[in-house]
Amino acid sequence: MIVLLAIGAGLGVFLIFMALVSGGSVDPVQARLTQLGNIQARNLEELELQQPFAERTLRPLVARLSRAGGRLSSASSTETAERRLALAGNPGDLRLTDWMGVKMLVGLGTGAFLFVMLGVVAGGGIASVGDLVKPFFFGLIGFFMGYLLPEFWLGRKIKSRQKVILKMIPDALDLLTISVRAGLGFDAALAKVVEKLPGPLTDEFRRALAEVRVGKARREALRDMIPRTNVQPLSNFIGAIIQAETLGVSISKVLQVQSEQLRIERRQRAEEMAAKAPIKMLFPLVGCIFPSLFVVILGPAIISLVKTFAGGGIPGR
Repeated sequence: MIVLLAIGAGLGVFLIFMALVSGGSVDPVQARLTQLGNIQARNLEELELQQPFAERTLRPLVARLSRAGGRLSSASSTETAERRLALAGNPGDLRLTDWMGVKMLVGLGTGAFLFVMLGVVAGGGIASVGDLVKPFFFGLIGFFMGYLLPEFWLGRKIKSRQKVILKMIPDALDLLTISVRAGLGFDAALAKVVEKLPGPLTDEFRRALAEVRVGKARREALRDMIPRTNVQPLSNFIGAIIQAETLGVSISKVLQVQSEQLRIERRQRAEEMAAKAPIKMLFPLVGCIFPSLFVVILGPAIISLVKTFAGGGIPGR
């Protein structure tokens, strides 16, 4: 019974974590307009019940846990977490408070799971107060493991997003160059790229355009993209655009040069990956294929030798 409860608790924590981080990012203005257009609630309670389950139950729980997690983290770690969330594109519309609450929730769930499984079940139960030392130790280790576990998931999200941005840069820059040379302004060409190419890079361009519309300088809006992406080719492109705007150089020529340079870099990355492929194939080749070949080739010979020596000698002597 205790094992089933522990498994259920661990599964519940995993499902809660996936529900919080897998939700798609929804435009709050559009969601509010949709809610107001379909609203049929007569009081506040019915209005709250119309919200999703995660918003009604999980978000308040995570918010309470985030306050406890904020006491355990320093200012530098908080800034690092906020920067990593921005690099990952705030998956599931997670903010800093939500992220701290998720880490606390996963940590508590993992600690409770290890407390029950390794401390109570494997330890043979609790007969006295002294028997709580070992389960408490395992639970404490599980808490810190679970508290750090979401960071690995976030790191994978960051690398995946940066890889997608890196692949999108040449195509986006080609479209941007064509649009500018066709007579569009830089902002209009950037809006055309946002319209035609969906992805994390265009999300950053969309945010930069929105900041420009509310009065922010274009160079500042573009410069703010660099810490949110941390992709070197994009940083070089933004630096070239800002320098061209500062010096009064034609943006069309700068875009053409940058587009050619990025295509060359993309070809070089493809050649580098092709050169690394044989080395990467060597490990599964040695580990998986060669043992099978050895068994097929040497197997009959080994069987014959075993039968020969088991028969008392070599035939013919």
